[in-house]
This record gives sequence, structure tokens and C-alpha cells, in this order.
Amino acid sequence: MKMSKKAVVVFSGGQDSTTCLFWALEQFEEVEAVTFQYGQRHIAELDCAKEICQKLGVLHHELDMSLLNQLAPNALTRDDIAITEDEGELPSTFVPGRNLLFLSFAGVLAKQIGAKHLITGVSEADYSGYPDCRDGFMKSLNVTLNLSMDDTFVIHTPLMWLDKSQVWELSDKLNAFEFVKTHTLTCYNGVKGSGCGDCPACILRQRGLENYKKKKEGEVV
Repeated sequence: MKMSKKAVVVFSGGQDSTTCLFWALEQFEEVEAVTFQYGQRHIAELDCAKEICQKLGVLHHELDMSLLNQLAPNALTRDDIAITEDEGELPSTFVPGRNLLFLSFAGVLAKQIGAKHLITGVSEADYSGYPDCRDGFMKSLNVTLNLSMDDTFVIHTPLMWLDKSQVWELSDKLNAFEFVKTHTLTCYNGVKGSGCGDCPACILRQRGLENYKKKKEGEVV
């Protein structure tokens, strides 16, 4: 049964946010998506987000956050910064303040369109150590948003405790498995679907897919 509420999904067009979009479409009667332009390496990410929203009939907002690129140069926005993941250090793909700013602006948008629910695809279970993906931060930000606008928003994080294999499983339960597999863009090198196969995002996605397939095959047997 759907909640008779309106929701905004923070949407990148990747595996996680697309799974969250399908989840929101099952949970809420009205769903809109917001994508942030912050100087990503590949314009393909923005195009992918638009295309997915068009396919699903979801109203799509795009907000300019290019100032973030000026303040926090990183491997997601600069071709001259290598994508690295060194043990004990935050990956070079970490963008300081990204989720703080994205969800704050999503909250402002939600306020304007009469939505009380915000959905984001962050996860503690299978992430790269990003501090702004933690459950504690999300709960804290939820309180801050409500205090800042004297409102009652609810931030939903349906993937918070799911690893990539479980995210694939959730997309399957939502009848979105093939859609997510084919139409999303997770790859740091801008390749849709299965991606380049070499970057950390592709490796994590593929490993999760293989683990889910093994689990599903075991259940069938």
C-alpha cells in the first residue's frame, strides 16, 4: 500500500539511486527526482538521469552545484586527479560536503513542492568509507533540516544496511533488475550498464551482481 505522500529522490542515474527511485515509486503516490550538476567528469551521468526519469514518467529537476567543484577538487570532477583507494585513507572520489549540500538543497526543493519525504541511496554496508554515507550523519541531518525550516521531513535510506548483492536483490524484488542492469550508469569512466569493468565502482557493482546470481541459483536448486 502506497503512502499518500509526496517524495523527492536524490538521483544520479546510478544503480543505487535508481533502485531507490523504484522503491519510492512503490512507497509514495507522488515522486519527483533531483539531480545535481557539480562538474562531474562525464555529462553522460546527467543525460542518463534524465533518460531514466523520462522512461519512468518521473518529473526531473536538475540543480547547478558547480561551486562544489571549485571548493573540493576530486577525482569525480577532475580528469587530472587519479581514482585511487588507498587503505586507511578516504578514496580520491570522496567529495567533502556533497551529501550535506545535496540533501539540504533537496530539502529546500521539497519544501517548495510540498514533499515531506527525501530518499537517498547511501549505504554503510558496502561503501568506500565516506563519512557522509553513515546512518548517524543522516539522522543528524534529518533533525537539522527539520529545525532549519521548522518542518517535518523524513530522510529515507533504504540501502543503508545493504551490500551490493542485496541492492541487486532489492531491485529484483521491485521488478527492476533488468532495467537497473541495462539503463543505469555507475562507472567512474562514464560507461553505461556493465561499465568499463576496471574502476572501483564497476568492480564493486559486478562483484555484487555475481554474488547475487550465486545466491539466486542456490535458492532455485
